[in-house]
Amino acid sequence: MDFSAFDQRGYPIVAVRVGYGEWAARYEATVATGLDRPLLEELTSLEWTNTELGAAADLACGTGRTGVWLAQRDVKGIDGVDVTVEMLKLAKAKGVYRHLQVADVAATGLCSKQYGLCMMVLADEHLVELKPVYCEAARLLRGQGKFVLVGYHPFFLMNGIPTHYHRIGGEAVTIESHVHLFSEHFEAGAQAGLRLVEFRERVIDERWLLEMPKWRKYLNWPVSFALVWLNG
Repeated sequence: MDFSAFDQRGYPIVAVRVGYGEWAARYEATVATGLDRPLLEELTSLEWTNTELGAAADLACGTGRTGVWLAQRDVKGIDGVDVTVEMLKLAKAKGVYRHLQVADVAATGLCSKQYGLCMMVLADEHLVELKPVYCEAARLLRGQGKFVLVGYHPFFLMNGIPTHYHRIGGEAVTIESHVHLFSEHFEAGAQAGLRLVEFRERVIDERWLLEMPKWRKYLNWPVSFALVWLNG
């Protein structure tokens, strides 16, 4: 579903490549770490420091936040793709990636069956359809590999709060977004031959509000989620 059906703010809408290109320099200073880090830390269906994980593909790697998190857990051989050149420049500067390239998450150009781990963090809401990225993750993963998807919760989008940023002059801008129900994720993953092994949701709590106190009116709202899929 297109987000416009739920939009309550009426910000100008820009394409993904344009929006993240403009946001890149300020992205890490403004994105809430509460969206993804607590979820990643709570996952129990994989051991991040397990050397048997092998290489990792970081889809929509952005500025390299996820790559750094993985590298801190001793994950080796991280390859990243993103559609935004400005984001990739910042990712390269992190020094944790084996390889980086401009590519769509559904057509990465990476080699098949070479990865024990595939990640996509805070990007699914920008996809018109989910099935292509699930199929791409299944192609990249070797047998028993894991696909970890962390997303912005559809509840927030359906309440009219889009993924957005502020330009230098203060103007708020929405990045093109789409609402995907969890049933859509389940169907897309199953059609790609993946099996769901873990599902978690993150709500805005007092821990979150220590970092982002202005979000208090959203206390107890579900804000993000994590899915772990097994290939095979």
